[in-house]
Amino acid sequence: MFTVKKTQGAARRGELSTVHGTVQTPAFMNVATCGAIKGAVSALDLKDLKCQVQLCNTYHLHLRPGDVQVKKLGGLHRFTRWDGPILTDSGGFQVFSLAKLRNIKEEGVTFASHIDGHRIFMGPEESMRIQSHLASTIAMAFDECVQNPAEYGYVKNSCARTTRWLVRCKAELDCLNTLPETINPDQMLWGINQGSTFEDLRVEHMKQIRELNLPGYAIGGLAVGESIPEMYHIIETVEPEMPKDRPRYLMGVGTPANILEAVRRGVDFFDCVMPTRNARHAHIFTWEGRRNLMNAKYELDENPLDPECGCPVCRNFTRAYLHHLFKSGEMLGMRLAVMHNIYFYNTFLEKIREALDRGSFESFYREQIEKVGQRI
Repeated sequence: MFTVKKTQGAARRGELSTVHGTVQTPAFMNVATCGAIKGAVSALDLKDLKCQVQLCNTYHLHLRPGDVQVKKLGGLHRFTRWDGPILTDSGGFQVFSLAKLRNIKEEGVTFASHIDGHRIFMGPEESMRIQSHLASTIAMAFDECVQNPAEYGYVKNSCARTTRWLVRCKAELDCLNTLPETINPDQMLWGINQGSTFEDLRVEHMKQIRELNLPGYAIGGLAVGESIPEMYHIIETVEPEMPKDRPRYLMGVGTPANILEAVRRGVDFFDCVMPTRNARHAHIFTWEGRRNLMNAKYELDENPLDPECGCPVCRNFTRAYLHHLFKSGEMLGMRLAVMHNIYFYNTFLEKIREALDRGSFESFYREQIEKVGQRI
């Protein structure tokens, strides 16, 4: 159940209640693609980093270790030791972005594994069965993510097929949730809006999928080739058509500035590999802007990564030490940097929620929008 507690303009302060706990929104979901945060960060670490939701990937877990194996081990929560909400991406994006050989038909997609090339078939029913085996809190619908820019006719046909796939996803998950062997019979299905950068296709597709009365909806197919102004425009176009009493999830986005802009346009949930990927390359997010710890100016800098940050890394280590770790190729450098960036992103969303609670989101937006994106 999702409740909107407060609004300021289009921005929403909400709360999502699930079988695995309550999520305060707007919220950032930390990406644990294969059941772990890249950078040697475990589910137990996430508790100290203000994580609310862990995001895992259907495609990758289907290939390794296998969804049947995860089910035998009690599902993702027991497997990873994360006891909060888990969202599983459907695998649709990876099928279309990672698989070099693929054949899209009405039934689903046949593609070659990016690991060893063996042929795999995945359709709506298969995606739902895999996600049911994983026993996540939220299952995402199987869809086609089209690379931007795209040809209008292709996108129109793709949207129609994605709608038909969503109907099949719902029917399959409704059935799976009634089976006695299902680990999480309360698993929720969220639909995904597609349509590339075409306003009419986006609006029409959103109108169609909202008729299914799903517990949540996502805006997909953005941050895949379009400009940032185009992305914001599509959010503004789709948002009025989204149910007011359901959570809205912007998939795969993004920078702190992207998040601020999207919250301002009515989005509740976010995910992105950016905080962890950047951290593994010594790029640190702070309240003053972004730092590159490989820079020689940090060689003798005994300050914490961010003086305003209360994460375990900033409480205990210096910029000079992490500079040394990265220069030396020590794995600990990546781990500490990833921990900091995760904490920063989760705290950033926490501050957004606090600003919405106070009714001061607009002033928070104006204060942060330029600062969080600058390089220092």
